[in-house]
Amino acid sequence: MLATSLTAALLGVEAHLVMVEADSAPGFPRFTLVGLADSALKESESRIRAALRNCGIPFQWDRRITVSLAPASLRKGGSSLDLATALALLAADASLVLPQLGRVLLVGELALDGSVRPVAGVLPMLLLARRHGLAGAIVPAASSREAALAPGLPVFPVGTLAEAIGLLSAEDLPPPPAPSSVHGEAGHSGFDLADVRGQALGRRALEIAAAGGHNLLLVGPPGSGKTMLAQRLPGILPPLAESEAVETAAIHSAAGLSAEEAIRRRPFRSPHHSATGPALVGGGQRPRPGEVSLAHNGVLFLDELAEFRRATLEVLRQPLEDGYVTVVRHLGVCRMPARFQLVAALNPCPCGNAGAARAACRCTPGDVRGYLGRLSGPLLDRIDLHVAVPAPAFDEMAGPPAESTATVRSRVVAARARQAERATPANPVCPNAFLPPGALLGLFEPGGEGHRLLRHAVDRLGLSARGLGRILRVARTISDLSDSEDVKPDHLAEALHFRHRLDQAALTPP
Repeated sequence: MLATSLTAALLGVEAHLVMVEADSAPGFPRFTLVGLADSALKESESRIRAALRNCGIPFQWDRRITVSLAPASLRKGGSSLDLATALALLAADASLVLPQLGRVLLVGELALDGSVRPVAGVLPMLLLARRHGLAGAIVPAASSREAALAPGLPVFPVGTLAEAIGLLSAEDLPPPPAPSSVHGEAGHSGFDLADVRGQALGRRALEIAAAGGHNLLLVGPPGSGKTMLAQRLPGILPPLAESEAVETAAIHSAAGLSAEEAIRRRPFRSPHHSATGPALVGGGQRPRPGEVSLAHNGVLFLDELAEFRRATLEVLRQPLEDGYVTVVRHLGVCRMPARFQLVAALNPCPCGNAGAARAACRCTPGDVRGYLGRLSGPLLDRIDLHVAVPAPAFDEMAGPPAESTATVRSRVVAARARQAERATPANPVCPNAFLPPGALLGLFEPGGEGHRLLRHAVDRLGLSARGLGRILRVARTISDLSDSEDVKPDHLAEALHFRHRLDQAALTPP
């Protein structure tokens, strides 16, 4: 007989529907698995044999058994197809009648005792089942909380193969159990902005970056507070919207990380400077999300920016501009979302003391040029705010705390609300950092003070068209923080000030 079950396979962060076709016929005993299966899938025969035997479920293995994974052109891997394969084999053997088999998505790895183990990527698979209008999904019991992130789809968590058989044997699917609640209060990182003493300019830049989704570069000597500022950025960002939370959780689920944590707080990823290009953008024999995708809707922090290999940093240029990465491997082409805020920290020279008032720099001009030469102009052009973070004075460190994270977050949320009010069908809701070029036209009247200031800045700083657009976006954010409908010349002057520092001061060799 021939039987078919439904499951899913992951490619990058996207799930693809897979039909498991099982055929059992008289002939020389043989088990054949076709459909571009990897080694883990080919080993499923041994797991299924042991699981059926230890569960006391009879099965005729002395037949010619063929299992096809369709579409045959899609490479499939992992152990998430075990449950669907086992149930399709039982239906093809005619030992069980499973009327619900072709109506639900089956996901799970089988242990030798017949229990169903969790697998990576449950959430994107359930979102796929919902898009295809399936009647429900059977998932491992350990994935029940993650499954609750896919509303609108009946989900049946099971702990054993026998439980799955019981569900599929019914004439109609029973009412699904009430999903576990995972939408609690937003989690907090434990970092409070009040802990940062002094650094008024750095705090101001952090607030602007959060309000508009802008990229930020912090330049200063070691111990000046660059990392402390970066770690506190997620705390002042607005909470994730429901669509953002599900999208972020799906990416983390595909990577085998906790989807529950991804919906409680915005991601904050901080890879070591020894990371490679594929580690940042994703890759591997079977494409997996990299750091830029894991930071989607959150923050990617690159500490010691100049210690990264130049070729590694250059792979960031496309996702910073487009908000996604396209990974091409022999298994296929996958596109993964990567809209994140880049926060980078940089010492002004190899020893870190260039420009410091209390320490002497030991670096030669050649050392500094080689150190900073790892940062290309096109990459720096994509960073909106360049901020000098000097070493704080003792009076600042011993002084009273400044504004807390909660206080600053309230202003950021208000600024984001003003941006949402300007949304139109042609310009949907998005942070100012991602405004299309057409939305920037007409911010300043030709011949006005702002227009003259822009002309002077372009002539003196040699700004590119991209750099000019980013300055205008920052100025728009500053006006939102000031509760101003119009972008005024002083807003533009502040935006230019943040662009001016790195080009003229922080990167100047001693």
